[in-house]
Amino acid sequence: MDRPSWDEYFMKIARLVSERSTCLRRKVGAIIVSNKRIVSTGYNGAPRGLDHCLDIGCLREKLGIPSGERHELCRGAHAEQNAIIQAASSGNSMEGATMYCTTAPCSTCSKMIINAGIERLVLGERYPDELGEEMIREAGIETGFLVLNTVDE
Repeated sequence: MDRPSWDEYFMKIARLVSERSTCLRRKVGAIIVSNKRIVSTGYNGAPRGLDHCLDIGCLREKLGIPSGERHELCRGAHAEQNAIIQAASSGNSMEGATMYCTTAPCSTCSKMIINAGIERLVLGERYPDELGEEMIREAGIETGFLVLNTVDE
């Protein structure tokens, strides 16, 4: 019997969380883990109480905005933002925590990750935002990529 490593286990959970996303372009899931315990989860989608892109369409598609650009022109909050907000609103510290995310953070999320005190990122795939990657490196946050099989195990 092969047990998944802790990183594989938590990344599989992040991938499951991404299935709740209401984004039409990219489904992203994030979880924050401290001492092998999940502190919070987040997926990308419209703020609570607002219409989702699934229901009304994608503003970014309508405006022809490429992925990785003009993040402010989107109804949705990113998975990383939602995970950080959930942890903070519950009074949970993220200092020294690990974030598992199915996609690398954009520059806005990178700033939030740095300021939240998250010290390690485990990521599923790249995102077209070089500034985000650069800031994470500059902050000294340990980063690695973990690509899982797409077939259910």
